[in-house]
Amino acid sequence: MNAMPTAPQYLVEAGLPARDRDTVLGLWRGNLGQDARMTAKYEWFYLRCPHGEPLMQLLLDVPGQAHVGTASAGRRRLEWRGRELRAGVLVDLAVLPQHRSLGPALMLQQGLIAAAGEALDVLYGFPNPKAAPVFKRLGYAQPAQLVRYARVLRHAGYLRERVPRWLAPAAGWLADRVVACRDAWTRLRSPHLRSAWADQADARVDAVWSGSPKGDDVIAIRDVGHLRWRFDESPLATTRYLLVKRAHDRALQAWFAVQRIDGTLHVRDFWSVDGTDGMAAMHVGELVHAARKAGCSAVSVEMCASDAQRRGWHALHFVERSRRPVFLRWSSPQDTAASAPLFLTSADEDE
Repeated sequence: MNAMPTAPQYLVEAGLPARDRDTVLGLWRGNLGQDARMTAKYEWFYLRCPHGEPLMQLLLDVPGQAHVGTASAGRRRLEWRGRELRAGVLVDLAVLPQHRSLGPALMLQQGLIAAAGEALDVLYGFPNPKAAPVFKRLGYAQPAQLVRYARVLRHAGYLRERVPRWLAPAAGWLADRVVACRDAWTRLRSPHLRSAWADQADARVDAVWSGSPKGDDVIAIRDVGHLRWRFDESPLATTRYLLVKRAHDRALQAWFAVQRIDGTLHVRDFWSVDGTDGMAAMHVGELVHAARKAGCSAVSVEMCASDAQRRGWHALHFVERSRRPVFLRWSSPQDTAASAPLFLTSADEDE
């Protein structure tokens, strides 16, 4: 006699953000961050995204008839050579502890890949480096890395681990003065600029975006609609914008979206009239000047970018601190955009 077929342990089902809100929040509880924070994220990221609802997968434990895991891909709009690309950023993988093994996680990711094959051009994510073998097994490529660069502005704390503690305050004060004088001299020799802080993105950033060269990079669309949702409406962090303008006519030349955390000014996103040709050193100089004036101890930025885009940051003495892999999986491997260089910042993540 033929053996009876064995019922599967798990099934993957497509979720709907509005319908499955309580189910997903229950799976997140105790597994992904603080409950109140994750609830706020759900309302913003899952229910109010202007680019469309995230793709969502739910993992059903068949014997128990209960959902025990979830994973999603948030919608993003990318552009390449004037063509808009439908993208999804991998987010919020959660599996209940008693079901945590490679199999359930793989099934959820495979479910997202299947859904993306019809709805998206590309999936991308920034998983833990330890997960690299799993993502490669799923057909993801790792074409680039997201690199964090930093610039110290107040040196006493930095030097405390490198010189005798009694010497650090005086050495730090001296280093601060020398570096500040160097930056002031560089700024004095640059074209005359003015910068101002703003609490929200406004229509001027659209002019900077639309008038800037996009080159051959695959890049996220950075118009005012996206910035307002990504930063201004986010309940997870307070973001401000440094607007850099020409002095003589106040025309916007560049902007930086920043968040201040424990004395460090973290640049989450940026763009300028120079586009993919690179953020000019004089614009980065205005950022450094504003950060020092605000009392920040350091400035940090993450980017996956070309040598041209990094040149202005290197000119202002930003140095590499760490890097993370970027994984992509194109729905059509033959897509000509798949071989294009990438421009990403930390804004291209979910938080």
